[in-house]
Amino acid sequence: MTVNPLNRRFAMIATCAMAALQAAPAWAEDTIKVGLVAEMSGPFSEFGKQMEAGIKLYQKHHGDTVAGKKVVVLTKDVGGPNPELAKRVATELIVRDKVQVLAGFGFTPNALSVAPLATQAKLPMLVMNAAASGLTAKSPYMLRTSFSYEHIVPPIAQWSYRQGVRKAYVLVADYAPGHDAEQAFIKAFTEAGGEIVGKLRTPVMTVDFAAYMQRIKDAKPDAVFTFVNAGDVAPALMKEFREKGLHEAGIKLIGTGDIVFESAFDAIGDKGLGVVTSYPYSMSHVSTLNQQFVQGFKQMAVGSSRPTIMAVSAYDAMAALYAALQKTGGKADGATLMEAFRNLSWESPRGSVRLDAQSRDIMQTNYIRRYEKQGTGFANVEIDKVAP
Repeated sequence: MTVNPLNRRFAMIATCAMAALQAAPAWAEDTIKVGLVAEMSGPFSEFGKQMEAGIKLYQKHHGDTVAGKKVVVLTKDVGGPNPELAKRVATELIVRDKVQVLAGFGFTPNALSVAPLATQAKLPMLVMNAAASGLTAKSPYMLRTSFSYEHIVPPIAQWSYRQGVRKAYVLVADYAPGHDAEQAFIKAFTEAGGEIVGKLRTPVMTVDFAAYMQRIKDAKPDAVFTFVNAGDVAPALMKEFREKGLHEAGIKLIGTGDIVFESAFDAIGDKGLGVVTSYPYSMSHVSTLNQQFVQGFKQMAVGSSRPTIMAVSAYDAMAALYAALQKTGGKADGATLMEAFRNLSWESPRGSVRLDAQSRDIMQTNYIRRYEKQGTGFANVEIDKVAP
């Protein structure tokens, strides 16, 4: 049988790449390298800037050395949901830069594309935002310090029903986290006794919600539950919600905290007043650590100078990494670190948190927040909470 030379070449390249990944952990004895795969440019650049700021703030508070090892962060830009680019830059970080830890991942498709690489190279992968359900099952080396929609959506469904909402419309971004949010809301709301009168899925990066809002208004629900991404998308949704007169028609806007990100307050303005969301963090959370966190973040003058869950998740990912390295005495091979991550608990700017030993997901309090005017600005004020 004749073997196509081109196929032989591709096979050789794949074999070499896999060998490089498996042999990747060769690093200086006194340095721990963290490869940050994040959105540093484009419409979601705030994501990466928030993560980078959270990391820098943790190191400002706790130093850049732990267990005798200097922790160095190398950043790669992926611009947005771009799984091929995420896979390529992660490979560069592993093979060329010899990182011992991967981190970041604002979008689920990016995290999914890199998960097999983390498994092959046996490197811990600290997810700071990607929120699809079951994500950590994609690699035994993955853990998550953000949240998943299967955990944060049911509380807002149950809360809204208790507040008298009986008919709801569902609008979500058309990708895995949006599908998770849609499913979680419909299940929790109907089990409470509510009725779903319609549902829509929108392109992930769309900023044109006019037609969607008109359809929702025509359906006359008591409320519309929505999940769309922050960046430029959520403010555009909020604008159309008001301009199409849904608020005046008595339709409430509820959703996940993505639609009222603190970094988007300037773009949202008064249009968000009264919106109720479910999320594991608010900049207005009352605790001494959060006050220190917010003050430190503002001093760094990052973007809007308002921290979001992404900055907190990055801060907590570093807290988990430092705690694990303390437990291992500085040993940073993947298997040793992953064992050290098991059942870690610590105090976060969002409250007390811990890593679940089985799922490697963060366990945390979830907050119901109302977007309100506060002084000369705005705030997501916590009005209820659900323990983990």
